[in-house]
Amino acid sequence: MDFNKFLLAIGVASTVFMVGCGDDTDFSKTTQPTPEPEVTPLLQAFAPNGALKAQIRRTQYGVPHITADNLESLAFGSGYAQAQDNLCVMADGFIKANSERSMYFGPHASIDFSTGLPTREDNGNLISDFAYKALKIRALAETQYTQFSYHSRALMEGFSAGYNQFLADVEAGEQTAEPFCAGQPWVKPITGVDVASYLFSIALLPGAANFLDLIFYANPGDGEEYLPRIVGPAASSVQTAFVSDMNQKLIARAANITTPDTNPRDLGSNGWGLGKDKTENGKGMVLGNPHFPHTGNLRFWQSHLTIPGQIDVMGGSLVGMPGLVNIGFNKDVAWTHTFSTAEHFVMYNLELMAGDRLQYMFDGEAMPITKETVSVLVNAGAAGMLVAEKDIYTTAKGPMVEAPPTLAPFGWDDGQAFMIQDANMANLDPLDHWLAMNRASNIDEFQQAFKDYDGVIFNNTMYADKEGNAFYIDDSTVPGFTDFVVNIIKTTPAIIAAKAQAGFTILPGNTSTFSFSEPMPYERAPKLERSDFVQNSNNSFWSTNLAQPLEGYSPMYGPERGELSLRTRMGLTLMNDAAGDDGKFSLAELEAALLSNRAYLPELELADLLTQCAAQGDTPVIVSPTLSKDLSAACSALTAWNGKLDNDSIGGALIREFAHQFNQSTMLTQAFDYTNAATTPNTLASDGSALVALAHAALNLEAAGFSVEARLGDVQFVEKSLPDGTASGVKLPWPGSHNAEGGFNVFSTSLSGDDTLIPQHSYPAVMDVLSGKAAASGLTSQGYHIRYGSSWMMTVSFTDDGPVAKGLLSYSQSSNVLSPNNNDQSEWYSTQKQLRPLLFTEADIQASLESITELSVQRNNEW
Repeated sequence: MDFNKFLLAIGVASTVFMVGCGDDTDFSKTTQPTPEPEVTPLLQAFAPNGALKAQIRRTQYGVPHITADNLESLAFGSGYAQAQDNLCVMADGFIKANSERSMYFGPHASIDFSTGLPTREDNGNLISDFAYKALKIRALAETQYTQFSYHSRALMEGFSAGYNQFLADVEAGEQTAEPFCAGQPWVKPITGVDVASYLFSIALLPGAANFLDLIFYANPGDGEEYLPRIVGPAASSVQTAFVSDMNQKLIARAANITTPDTNPRDLGSNGWGLGKDKTENGKGMVLGNPHFPHTGNLRFWQSHLTIPGQIDVMGGSLVGMPGLVNIGFNKDVAWTHTFSTAEHFVMYNLELMAGDRLQYMFDGEAMPITKETVSVLVNAGAAGMLVAEKDIYTTAKGPMVEAPPTLAPFGWDDGQAFMIQDANMANLDPLDHWLAMNRASNIDEFQQAFKDYDGVIFNNTMYADKEGNAFYIDDSTVPGFTDFVVNIIKTTPAIIAAKAQAGFTILPGNTSTFSFSEPMPYERAPKLERSDFVQNSNNSFWSTNLAQPLEGYSPMYGPERGELSLRTRMGLTLMNDAAGDDGKFSLAELEAALLSNRAYLPELELADLLTQCAAQGDTPVIVSPTLSKDLSAACSALTAWNGKLDNDSIGGALIREFAHQFNQSTMLTQAFDYTNAATTPNTLASDGSALVALAHAALNLEAAGFSVEARLGDVQFVEKSLPDGTASGVKLPWPGSHNAEGGFNVFSTSLSGDDTLIPQHSYPAVMDVLSGKAAASGLTSQGYHIRYGSSWMMTVSFTDDGPVAKGLLSYSQSSNVLSPNNNDQSEWYSTQKQLRPLLFTEADIQASLESITELSVQRNNEW
């Protein structure tokens, strides 16, 4: 598709049409939010006289209950406790955001830490460092820091002080750091600006951060001008050889770039908010079930945070969140989040001025593409430390992107180029937004948080409270287009076709018609209040409650009337039939629904498949000209399957492999009908294709050395890595399903994209018997090595006596292999089909108290 032929033409036409009636935002200028005025004087931001003081009480499983008298001190305690549990993860997050990974670890992200040598010469660190420079993560944190509210700065300053205090205590011999990073130069004191840099980097996770390769390779030249240059003294022969090899690998990588998946399916969640008509006691309930990496920068961490009379909140947060809870509850309200289908950025097709690749046309005027030379330090091993510089190219709204010819049409030529504007760039609101949610005492105050701030970044929100209200909103940060532009995006065939091809919205950049400077306001975000339920399992807002579909919103929020995933259909099935005969949930029933480990695909088609099995008998099924399979044993295993994906589920691994060979579009004959979205498509095809898929699945499983009757717990496991990246040898059987089979409580073998630093061992992939490529299920010679999926699991019920909650952090509280809390909750999950009580009341805390730490430090500067 040649975007230059029609998207820019659309832009010109729109300019003519919109004169005098459109968005006249100057596309060449940026605006920054003004600091939120301090309208809550009762909540003290900074510690009086700079005297930070916090108490950390830890209960069973290492859960910290942190108490302080002001936000700065609360974050001080949070920073200290997080560093105790996840120091290496935190340190790497700061290094990455500051473009310093190459300096400490060399250019390659895939490192064998037992040898210090790259396992794959991918230049991942180098690309990340330069792309983050182009995104101006650190630079924006420095220039915008004073624009944060007092509350936000107090949290970031206190958090950095707590982190630094832990490092000081390690140096003094009073604390022990994780062995992987203890004493390493990249584990160093931080400032509030470092915390801001990290938060800015996380904000771009669903948007511009997916385009690091395309940002790195962006260059107006037609050759290899994008390659870094080594500056400084004359290079030695060793250095010259290193740079030559590095650049050859960069050239090779350019030929294999693929379009990013900006809303990865695994990076999802389930969330329910139950209202008074759906609960036994008529009060609200919440189910939180984020599916996130078990390692790396996106780990969850549990805490209980208290400022007496001001904040009393408990739940899970991403490591690095300073002194706040992302998914949790207080005595009045509870909430959870899921990954939204919304698009948080726009790629703009720029019309270049004739004869000049560094100027583009905007409303008839030439606008500059700015060239800037930046540098990073590169640890070249035996070649020493090198200074690498390259040219980066940006507009006032965002970085340029370019892809090689294999990804045309994202090229930069004489006529056109492309840039990305991310609505979350330098987002100043996240801490204030979550602080307001943490403090809310009713639905009005909770909703006010979304009216005041745009800091939820990339999440849907599901809520319930003690009054029995249920509420949903997708107020993730979406480009704030006018209604006129929304209609153009919805109805213009060229824009629709471009999105279908690319996977994201591409708009003309030659007119202010399509520009935006602010996110979509609260009033225009999809939202729903109900007295029965709201839910989301990573389909769009449209299916929040099919009794009241949400329609008429910007397509930037996601599709309407679209086919639902098997996981969403499983969730809706559980909502309908897991609440007992009365149709109303108790806390026990809510927990059982979360951990049921049912799977929608086999529930949908297994009966028909077994009928086809019986008809096939022992006649082999032809899989390919050279492969056939007698399905007698496989069909027998499916007959013995207990309907769950539990450790003891006979045939559970066969279900997994079959799901990865199943093709809904060809193997289900009843097409999708949006008026019956929860139950269509359905009906197994009778053409034998499903039997071929089953035979293919059985062959793959047997190729890995497992029988078709294998119990899931004999194949699916969690095994953590030692500090040198080798296997611990402790394999825990792991119950749970997968997206492919339509599970709800799902896991996968995927590694996080942020796992580039923390060492993770792996096992050889099993090759698919037909394609010769790695099995789509992630099956290895040892089975399914789980590293992704259900993380912070939480159920909350409001009662007359306050909230009663249960939860579990599936991979445990600490990434430190020396910590007693490194594997304890993992062992619980492996063997117990239940969550554990969340200790919220003072009586429960005292009954389970294991340690008390009193922290204090005197800050020298005043705010």
